[in-house]
Amino acid sequence: MTRVRLCFHDRCFDGTASAALFYRFYLEKIDPKAEFGFTGMTHRAKQPWEPGLFDGDENVIVDFKYSNSPKVTWWFDHHQSAFLTPADAEQFKKAPGKYFFYKPDYKSCTKLIADTSREKFGFDTAPLSDLIHWGDIIDGAQFPTPESATELKEPATQLALVIEAAPEDGVPAQIIRELAYKPLKEVIQLPIVAKHLGPLLERHQRSIEILRQRCEAKDGVIFFDVSDLDLEGYNKFIPYLLHRECVYSISVSASATRAKVSLGTNPWNQATADQNLASLAEKFGGGGHQRVAAISFDPADIARAREVARGLTATLRASKK
Repeated sequence: MTRVRLCFHDRCFDGTASAALFYRFYLEKIDPKAEFGFTGMTHRAKQPWEPGLFDGDENVIVDFKYSNSPKVTWWFDHHQSAFLTPADAEQFKKAPGKYFFYKPDYKSCTKLIADTSREKFGFDTAPLSDLIHWGDIIDGAQFPTPESATELKEPATQLALVIEAAPEDGVPAQIIRELAYKPLKEVIQLPIVAKHLGPLLERHQRSIEILRQRCEAKDGVIFFDVSDLDLEGYNKFIPYLLHRECVYSISVSASATRAKVSLGTNPWNQATADQNLASLAEKFGGGGHQRVAAISFDPADIARAREVARGLTATLRASKK
């Protein structure tokens, strides 16, 4: 029996959807008897690839940074900041793995896996079309309006809320198998999802009012600090619902595992968005995409996170003058 260790971006709808898609693809096209173990990966200030993690016969990474370990057999990613070091980037360039697929022009890793598995392996992605669609909408920030992104009326947006903000660790890893075979409307009814959904929807409504009070909108840039509150999993579109005229947002949040600076671009006001946020974040050890990025610090280094966030806010505000 093939043992597969599947590492995915934890507390992320695209990461979880990517894992579910790969799981079903592998069982249907590679080995129907494979045994999977799932590991959610979080961006932290320290090296994410711990010794002993890659313990499978196949070791897979989806929607997360490249690892130079020779034990990794599959890798899918779409982030500009996919490599931890220049040496990793050079290694990949010179000798990419047979099943390594890196395409930063994709808006979601879910869509990258869907297209690759269909075109290269003949995998039928039709039964997962709804999951693929929402993976691209959510991770690519392709909602038609701020309201549609924050009302959370769709099963997909409700599931994303639980995946990103459930107070219980390990929820995404526990629903991957179900997500691979059940409609989204059934997945949100699973006990592990349903028990968190009601309280999180209430928390979401409160977070709108909290951000209304804390957002500082000036020169096209929103800044807010919620590091003193349990709000790391807030809906990233709320700032643009409240300040539609702004182009960028910078925020500081905190959890038990990290202090986080988030950088975002207003999806509905990009005409003058000429800054590459991933490149800005990379200067402080972070990364992401051109339009959205983040920097992780040690949880004890919250003062540094706030300093960096204020500095980035000043930089972006100066660019809009």
